[in-house]
Amino acid sequence: MKKIWLIFFISMMVISLRAQQNLDFSGSGGIISPEIHPNNTVTFRLNAPNVKTVAVQGDFISETANMVKGTDGIWTYTSAVLPSEFYSYSFIADGLKINDPNNVYVVRDVASVFNVFLIGGGQGDLYKVNDVPHGTVARRWYDSPGLKMTRRITIYTPPGYEASNANYPVLYLLHGVGGDEEAWMALGRASQIMDNLIALGKAKPMIVVMTNGHTGNAAAPGESSKGFYKPVMMTPDVFNGDMETSFGDVIQFVENNYRVHKDKAHRAIAGLSMGGQHTMYISANYPNTFDYMGLFSPAIVKPNNPNATVYKDLDGKLNAQMKNGYRLYWIGIGKADFLINNVNEYRDKLDKMGMKYVYRESSGGHTWANWRIYSSEFVPLLFQ
Repeated sequence: MKKIWLIFFISMMVISLRAQQNLDFSGSGGIISPEIHPNNTVTFRLNAPNVKTVAVQGDFISETANMVKGTDGIWTYTSAVLPSEFYSYSFIADGLKINDPNNVYVVRDVASVFNVFLIGGGQGDLYKVNDVPHGTVARRWYDSPGLKMTRRITIYTPPGYEASNANYPVLYLLHGVGGDEEAWMALGRASQIMDNLIALGKAKPMIVVMTNGHTGNAAAPGESSKGFYKPVMMTPDVFNGDMETSFGDVIQFVENNYRVHKDKAHRAIAGLSMGGQHTMYISANYPNTFDYMGLFSPAIVKPNNPNATVYKDLDGKLNAQMKNGYRLYWIGIGKADFLINNVNEYRDKLDKMGMKYVYRESSGGHTWANWRIYSSEFVPLLFQ
């Protein structure tokens, strides 16, 4: 019997050692990828001796860059000097998109998963987890009578909220057509930006509410009773008016469950792309509700359901919004953004109406790099 137990014990040790080898996060032979150098160039490596071509693609290069195979079978590529930012990338090996097996840090964008890395020493420092007081991020479920379902929402409460009896202002932060209630956290670095701005004294402590703008989905992919379905970008509910019509359910949940100020001077709403259009229509349809609006690369396009009440008489609603008064109407877009002509047409409308706004035109296009910058510039202007 003792011999049997000894054999069993040795077998378990061998299995455990093999499992630990399989969980070697450093990759094949301790490869470092990506390696960020002191001059902010970055080297990528992939051990793939049996493939014929490998390229790297990411938001730091315009197309793809071919990697070079060494005699050891390891492919490498070193980037140009990169500005301080939060970057995503993937490899293409013999035409197949793969993630970097030596980098455990990934984010999901719609139905795609990318590796990520961060270069500090500038704008990217706002996106880092720094040694500062941290807020709390909760995933809550709220009842939406307007949509006849229970839905998930992401809520950031600032450092000290739990220990305080104070009421706080609220920023409602909306995602784009490919996102959900996780997007601003994973890709937008919302909690890091808020923690760092508050710690620097550049932003007021506030609650940030991140919704799911796809009203046919109760939650992000894999987080609802729909199970592990394949996500798609253009869901049937895009621009059909349901998000705007049901937004009062979100406000009611927040104001019933959190210590918040319940007046327009302490409410802000902002969104990117599709969320920018949602911001435009929600703020126009909810009179005297928001004093601060932020449209980040807004998708000012023809709605899928133009007959929906929320889309009718926009000019009249904007005039009423202007007469009601507000503190800030902020619009930002990149010079290379495919929506810039639409935004300029909308600005012409506002100019003719005499509706005041702040305009921010940046470099680049329809990218998270711009939306993170816009949020880091917009937030310090709130509730001052």
